[in-house]
Amino acid sequence: MLITHKKHAARFFCCCSENSEKYHHNVIYHHNLTYICHFLSSVTSECCKQKGDVSSREVTIVDTPGLFDNLQADDTVKREISKCINMSAPGPHAILLVIKVGPFTAEERNAVRKVEEIFGEDAWKYTIILFTYGDRVKSDFEQMVNSVGPELQEILRKAGNRYHVFNNLKVNDRGQVLGLLEKVEKMLADNGGQFYSNKTYMEVVEMLNQREAELTELYQQKLAEEIQSVELKHKKMLSEVQEEHEKVEKRLQSELQEVKRYYHVLESGVRHVVEQMVPTDSMEDILKFHETLKLN
Repeated sequence: MLITHKKHAARFFCCCSENSEKYHHNVIYHHNLTYICHFLSSVTSECCKQKGDVSSREVTIVDTPGLFDNLQADDTVKREISKCINMSAPGPHAILLVIKVGPFTAEERNAVRKVEEIFGEDAWKYTIILFTYGDRVKSDFEQMVNSVGPELQEILRKAGNRYHVFNNLKVNDRGQVLGLLEKVEKMLADNGGQFYSNKTYMEVVEMLNQREAELTELYQQKLAEEIQSVELKHKKMLSEVQEEHEKVEKRLQSELQEVKRYYHVLESGVRHVVEQMVPTDSMEDILKFHETLKLN
């Protein structure tokens, strides 16, 4: 059963073509989450990761909107693909291949080809075709599926004829979300309850863990150095102004507390930062990226 007392986790890897819009996020999450990553705005070419609770299950969606656009530079596409794999490590429980109801487009064909290149043939066992804009189908949807062209029929065959339909005009219909999760549950059971993984994912997990540990250790070292620097500065101040001893001591504790808070925020975001990196990025690149983030 989907609804249990114990909260489970599921990672979804959503593969969208250039023109696929991000309504599937809204349908899945609805008011459970704010519209992070501008889900209702124009299509972006960057990977996006979002978590939320749906039917007692923690769902993580890694989205690739516009990622397979032929107009994108190869280096940009490779970097975004690397980030998407980082974000979905140690591997997705389900790969959702998002396709609009209607003619099978060149962009969608390219997206399917890229998915096969990235994940390999074994990934089809973890794939569900997610048709959006189901409201456009006025007749029986199964009849429509049976009448589609040979290319889409072959894709459905590879995915074990697993598909789901989202009606974008009925975001309040939570039954269609539960229906998708039920199909994911069945697919997971058929796969022995295991998420998809391969050599690339195993290497990525090792890389992420190593860089996370390195960055955490670096920040802990910097924190110790900052604490020592602050204490020395205030020790000097105390020796110079004995009459303001209490004021200086109070300032010392406040500054130490702020330094600790600063590095605690940095450490709490380490995993997010390393997910944005690729293996060729240096530690200097990682630090430079992290320092540009707005700290709360």
